[in-house]
Order: sequence, then C-alpha cells, then structure tokens
Amino acid sequence: MGFLRRNFRLFIIIITIFVSFSSFFTIYLSGSYKHLKKLESGLSQARLQKESILTERVVGLNETALEDPVQQFKKEKDVSNQTIKEIDTKIKGSQILLQNSLITVLTQLKLGLDLVGGAQLTFQALTGPDVKEINKDVIAGLIKVFENRVNASGTTEAIVQQVGKDRILVEIPGADPEVVKRRLLKTAFLEFKEPAKYIDKKPGDVIDPTKPAQFIWYSSGITGKDLKKAQAVTDGAGNWLIAFSLRGPAIEKFGRLTERLVGKPIAIFLDGRLISSPTVRSAITGGEGQIEGRFTAEEAQDLAVQLNAGALPTPVKIIQERSVGATLGQDSIDKSLHAGLYGILFVILFMIVFYRLPGLIAGFALVLYTLVTIAIFEQTVTLTLAGVAGFILSIGMAVDANILIFERTKEELRAGKSFFNAIDAGFERAFTSIFDSNINTLIACFVLLIFGAGIVRGFAITLAIGVLVSMFSAIFVTKTLLSVITKIHAFRNPVLFGVKLSS
Repeated sequence: MGFLRRNFRLFIIIITIFVSFSSFFTIYLSGSYKHLKKLESGLSQARLQKESILTERVVGLNETALEDPVQQFKKEKDVSNQTIKEIDTKIKGSQILLQNSLITVLTQLKLGLDLVGGAQLTFQALTGPDVKEINKDVIAGLIKVFENRVNASGTTEAIVQQVGKDRILVEIPGADPEVVKRRLLKTAFLEFKEPAKYIDKKPGDVIDPTKPAQFIWYSSGITGKDLKKAQAVTDGAGNWLIAFSLRGPAIEKFGRLTERLVGKPIAIFLDGRLISSPTVRSAITGGEGQIEGRFTAEEAQDLAVQLNAGALPTPVKIIQERSVGATLGQDSIDKSLHAGLYGILFVILFMIVFYRLPGLIAGFALVLYTLVTIAIFEQTVTLTLAGVAGFILSIGMAVDANILIFERTKEELRAGKSFFNAIDAGFERAFTSIFDSNINTLIACFVLLIFGAGIVRGFAITLAIGVLVSMFSAIFVTKTLLSVITKIHAFRNPVLFGVKLSS
C-alpha cells in the first residue's frame, strides 16, 4: 500500500494511457476484418430493405405479417446478435489507420459532412389553418423541433439552419437519409381511451375484456401532449416497449382513470388506430406506464423520438433532397493525418533540442494528450475540418504551457535551488499564467458555442476539449514524470535541463 500511495499519480497516468489506447484503437486480423466487412455490406442491404418497408407504413402499426429482412439475413449467414453489435459498434463507420496482410487497425472517429458526405434536405414551411403567415417565430419553432428529432435520432454534428424567409436546410453527416426524413416529418398522435359501451351484446353473452373489438371507445382527454418523457425499452423477454411518464394534471387524471377502469380495458390509440388494450389491474397513481404494440427496435425508437419531439408547428414539404459527397476525399484525409503526425513529431523534436530531458517528457505528455483528446472526440463529437483545426490549435497551446513551466524551472535551477524544489517552484509560478490563458480561451469557446452554429460550434467544442486536456497533460502528467525521473541520481544534472553550469 505504501508503494501505491507514493506512486498514485503515476498509476493514474498508466491507467489513462491504457484506457485511451484501448478506446481509440481496435485491432483485427486482416482476414477477420474482411469477413466482418462482407457481413456489414449484407446487413446494410437487409436494413435498407427493411427501411423501405417501414417508410410505407405508419410507425408501429404493421398488421401484415412480413418477414424481417434483417432476421432473414441473420439466419442465412448464421450471424449472432453479438456479431451484429460488433459490426455496428466497431466496423460500421470506422476509419482505417493501418492495414497490411496481417493486421488492420481501426478507429471509430465520427467524421462530418465535409469529410465523409451525407444527406442534405431543404424544407419549405407552408401556411395552414393555424398558421396564416410564415414569420421568424414559426421558423424558430420548426428549427427547434427538427433539432430535437435529429438529436434524438442519435445524429451528431447535424446542421439545421434557416435559408431564406421560409426554408430550412438540414445536413446530416453519414446518416441514412430515409431514416432521418421519416423521423423529421412523421408526427405521432397518442391518445388514451376508455370503453363507452359493448357492441352487439346479447343476453347470455360473455364479454371478454381482452377483445377490444367488442367495445366502442371514447377519449379520456389524455394525449401525447401530456407526456413528460417517452423511451424505447425492452422487457425481460426482449420485446420492445415504450415506457412513458406523464406530467402536470395528467398524472392525477390518469390515476383517476385507471382507478375507475380496474378490471376493465384501457385503449391506447396511435394516429387514430388501436395498438394496445391492456386490462387495468390496479390504479396507476405515479403517472408512469408502458405501451405494448409488438414493436421492432426501429419502430420503438422512431415512436419514442416522435412522441418526445412534439408536433411540427406548421406543415412543411421537401423541396430538395440530395446525397452530398465529401468535399475532401480519402486521399486528402490521409494527407491531413500525415501532416498532423509530422507536426507533432517536429514539435517534440523542438522541445527535446531546447529543453533536453524535460522536452522529452513533454513529448511523451503530448502523445498522451493526443490519445486522450482523440479518445474523447470518438465518444462525444463528430469531427469536421473546422474541428480538426481546433484540435491542432490546442496542441500548440499544450506545448505553450510546457514552455512556460520549463523556463520557470530553469530560472529556479540557476538560482541554486534543488531539483525537487525547482520543479515545484517552476510549476507553481507558471500555473497562474497557464490557468488565466486557458480560462480566456474557454470563455471564447463558450461565446462561440452560444452564438455560433454548425461548423463554428464544432470548432469551439474541439478547442475547449483540447484546452481542458492540455491542462491535465501539461501540469499533472509532466510534473509527475519529472518528479519520478529526478529521483534517479543520474538525471539530476542541470545540463539535462538545458541549464549551463557557471564557471
């Protein structure tokens, strides 16, 4: 325990390296990778066939027994759910960093529209019974609903902006345009109803409450507008459901409704059609419940998105739809990666030449900074060309912090302080300048996030993440490694720190 306590900071660095490396890189044997790529192609074809079926149906209301193309593909190729998950999370959308006859190294960095292409849709707002004029408030409402639906679809770095007086441009990188179009335009109207009377009841007939066709239904006054949240979930048997929670007065109203209908059915209608009529076992006073409807995963997720996003404030129509090619080809991306790699190597070389041993440690911290930052990017943002620029800019700022620290440390060594005291004093004296500088940069990023849009916000996010990680690498990592290495007597030499010995 004593050894762990003394080297706790070093263990944090080692764990950070391991987590960053493992989350950023995925390594396959090239034969296995090619096999998974073939399966991915077949799976994509099956999903496209399924999407073409879904776009012709009202979400969740398929009354015709159709064979699921995805399930058919899984049976034909003997593909397990675990393999499907691996294809979706590690193979689909991955970028190849290194490939030869033996191994293939992948990363899951998500690239923006300018790097990988995607879908571009232009909508025109139309007047209707409730909207006599298309003004800025109507457009702002449309943009808000579109943004909610795009974000709920799991699409990152989408651009939703006004173009002209009554048009909205939506750009989605790397997304299936049919899926996004369906989720943007479809509005789900959910309504809870209660039985009004039995149909054609004759003396001696036994009423089966599980058969909704025996009832005439009337509205309870509780609709999708009363929902606080809807979420696609699965039960213990793997069936997809919609878990919902109500808000405001609807909670108490739903409690009274279910209390009145104990032992009787309650109907759930979607877009005017019955999808479920469960029998109420007991009063539901917490305002939470589940909707069953024999949903597939896609249908459940679509319905949850539509219920959460709300209705469009005015009718719209698509006036332009096209697939956008990447403005930068793969060759240009490769050249950009090489340029970034060469830039990091030259910076490390510069640090070693001018700062000797501390420069070498700073080079290691810079490599760690790069791994950590890209690992965070992989989980949080979609990189556009502007985002790459923000990342490269933050690399220079990370090195700038190290230069301030090393110069202060050299001044302390020239003043005759010991190595340990000089390192502590150097970091302490430089910290205020580093902190103030980074806070100013973060303030600028915050302003860009508030007032910017699309690409500008992407630049601000990547720069802010880079600045925060650079403080960790420049202060925590560099100081820890310097403290550890100067415990070795051979490295406690002023020449190794770029300090000339006085005569």
